[in-house]
Amino acid sequence: MVTAHIAEIYFRAWKKAGGDFLEKIESSCVQDLMQNAIFLHRSSPVYAKVRKIVSYFHSRKGCEKVDKMLSNLYKPILWTALSAPNFEVRANATLLFTEAFPVLDVETGNKSTDEAIQKQLDTVMALLDDPHPTVRSNAILGVCKILAKYWEVLPAAIITDFLKKLVMELAFDSSSPDVRCSVFKCLIVVLDNSLSHPILEKLLPTLKYSLHDNSEKVRIAFLDMLIKVKAVRAAKFWSVCSMDHLLARLAIDSLSASKRIVDLLFKSFFPVNESDKEWCSRCITLIQMNPAAARKFYTHTHKHTAPTNIIKLMLAIRRVLNSCIQAQGDLSEINDTIKENSAQAEPLLGKDRAVVSGLLEVAVILWRSVEKNLKQNEEAKKYLFAKFGNVISKYFHTFEDERCTVPLIQMASLMPPAAVPTFSYGVLSRLRKMESGVTPANFTQLLDCMCSWGQAADVLELVTDWLSEALPQQPEKRNVKRKGVQIMEKIESKPDLALDYLEYLFTHSSTREKVLDLDQRKLTQLHKVLENWRSVLSSHLSSPADDKSPSVEIALKVFTYHGRLGAHLQQKGREYLLSLENVAAWIAEEVLPFLTSNRDGEEEEEEEEEGVKSPPLAAQITESFLTLCRDVLLVGFGDEAFKGLILHLCSLTLLSEAGYLCVPAVLLILKEVADSYSPEDEQEEEEGEEEVILGVVANIFQKIIELLARRLRKEPEEGRQLCQSAIPGLSSFLQVAQTWDKPPLSGVFSTLFAVIIVEKRHLLQKVTLPEEVATPESVEDMPPLSSVLLSVILKLPSLTRSFLAEVSSSFESEAVFSSLSELAAVLHILSIVRHTGRCRASLKTAASSVQQQLHSHAATSTDVQRVIYESSVKTLNEILDL
Repeated sequence: MVTAHIAEIYFRAWKKAGGDFLEKIESSCVQDLMQNAIFLHRSSPVYAKVRKIVSYFHSRKGCEKVDKMLSNLYKPILWTALSAPNFEVRANATLLFTEAFPVLDVETGNKSTDEAIQKQLDTVMALLDDPHPTVRSNAILGVCKILAKYWEVLPAAIITDFLKKLVMELAFDSSSPDVRCSVFKCLIVVLDNSLSHPILEKLLPTLKYSLHDNSEKVRIAFLDMLIKVKAVRAAKFWSVCSMDHLLARLAIDSLSASKRIVDLLFKSFFPVNESDKEWCSRCITLIQMNPAAARKFYTHTHKHTAPTNIIKLMLAIRRVLNSCIQAQGDLSEINDTIKENSAQAEPLLGKDRAVVSGLLEVAVILWRSVEKNLKQNEEAKKYLFAKFGNVISKYFHTFEDERCTVPLIQMASLMPPAAVPTFSYGVLSRLRKMESGVTPANFTQLLDCMCSWGQAADVLELVTDWLSEALPQQPEKRNVKRKGVQIMEKIESKPDLALDYLEYLFTHSSTREKVLDLDQRKLTQLHKVLENWRSVLSSHLSSPADDKSPSVEIALKVFTYHGRLGAHLQQKGREYLLSLENVAAWIAEEVLPFLTSNRDGEEEEEEEEEGVKSPPLAAQITESFLTLCRDVLLVGFGDEAFKGLILHLCSLTLLSEAGYLCVPAVLLILKEVADSYSPEDEQEEEEGEEEVILGVVANIFQKIIELLARRLRKEPEEGRQLCQSAIPGLSSFLQVAQTWDKPPLSGVFSTLFAVIIVEKRHLLQKVTLPEEVATPESVEDMPPLSSVLLSVILKLPSLTRSFLAEVSSSFESEAVFSSLSELAAVLHILSIVRHTGRCRASLKTAASSVQQQLHSHAATSTDVQRVIYESSVKTLNEILDL
């Protein structure tokens, strides 16, 4: 707003000025603004403001004085800028030129004016072929604005040439999605001029396949253009892009694109002014055309119409489904019913159950979309429950196909259990009788029902019973007294299915909330049963060769769920966090002693036959627990005591014989602990504790680097695999560490620098022949550990800058690089950074630091040393001459 006022002040001052003052305003103010609008970087904070002021002068074109001023002031700068080597200059100039078009001196004759306009039109056409996509995009915008504004006065041939260029070439520019996107965004500007509609009606159908463009933003821009075509009635949108294509894209596209397709199609498939019978008929048509698209369409319907209309459509669908029951499942007879419902309807349903299942799915989707509204209207909710409650048991009996059963169960979950008594009484029994190993699709809907009916406690009790029965236990512990009258029956334990149920209940927020809201005793009982399974793991650890039941895989899963449940329950009190700390103590005492490299002979033979080498059980247990602790820290549940305990466990793990196997998990713990503190915190009270914990983090990181180096020396192949698995954790931790500029985390990059220098120096010291001296160009040319560390550091510019800052500070702190090999090692690192083309300023600073010490080694004795020195000087010069 302020910029607009400033622009108006400039314009009024120019308009009222005269003589020398006018000349001064034009040259020192207006032309200066024009030059800045051309030469400023687009990222500059003042660029948009300058453009706005210049645009104000363009908006006052049409006045002879303004036109002459623009022509005179642009003449020495604009035409040169349009052909400048820098693409940003050309792009900025293109915007100004097309906005000010035509830039004419009104005092010239008509013939000269026509020639000037033609020349400028040729320039605009040439800009559409500019090698840089930003310039082409700006030229597209300019062309469309020119066409929209001057359509009446431009020759038909020129209009046709421009539109063909846009529609037939630039809309298919494979080199840049931005250019393709610009075509559709800017054609909307042209569509505002109704004179463009006849020619665009013929040209736009050639763009139909842009609906399937690889770039989402291009598809969205194309759909926005179709919506505009429909709004201004330039053409029938389905003649531009067929209904089949729109529905196919609706079925699979993102939320942003889907919403636009629904906006485009809504009146076609939900004509609000028609009867609810017609809505249902259109719904059946849509299901027959594309069932997946129908589901997506009705997911968005509530955004376009009132909840009352949604409920009317649901009841209309119910009437059609009821006709199926009356026809006793003979779907061919439903055609007559539909014809009665709608005079315009065709025989829509056909003879398969696909449409019936589609109608049921749509009914469920519609119900869910108005669930919040129904909570505020008790009368409507009861009416809906009553209407569908009367018939749902008949639906279950008639529509026995699996495609129909799934939406029916979903529908039942939306109603109270009393509304579906026949079905609701048997759900728990079905869950109990489910076979182990079934796919989740067989039980997830049933679990949803139980949770939505407030019966999650029954599911939890079933899971607890199965897991209890599967545990090896004393006979007297099996007969646990329970309140109430019970029918005694032998419980068949299905621990794997119990874990599948838990996985679904914990993973989905709707079911998880229902479970965690249960009575504390139920949750504590399950937590205790899960904890008891640690004895199974202990048994497998102590006697791995024995054939035990239950299996170690199930015991590991139970161990994970024990931790997960404890983490979920942590909000109910710290005693559940204490349970995780107890697990950490158990791992330290009973698991880590088994974390060794020695494997059982038979186990190794089996793995060799299968071609898979799995980590020892102790490593799997430890890594599983550390991963869980990482998640606890990630969501902010871990306090100082918990962090200290887990870091202690990490230290003990790394000290174990095969502790290196857990390095990836430990790195992620370090990242979360470091990330839980902020470098800007200035709280003196907590400073001591924070510094201690971060000091432990830095020490553990140093230990990890040592472990990786040792493993690469002892077992090179296994070491390389370990380093590769550690890369994600290394990258995450270093991104946190580089935000700290004070100890102890600021020393992390010092550790990395020292390790890389030592490894490279050792390699250079082994060189015996001058021809063996070579300057590396990529990380692959470095020793194994250095290669991995540098690949992580060079992946992100921020890490590269922090590392180079450490290189410079090492020299500034007067650290002694006594040998030529060390200085050469530093320059080899800088050479690799140079080849990435990043952080040039930081690179030169680091190289300058090396230069001061390198010259002291000019007088070298051996041939190899002389070659290393000369190679180093050459590398240094290449870096400093960038």
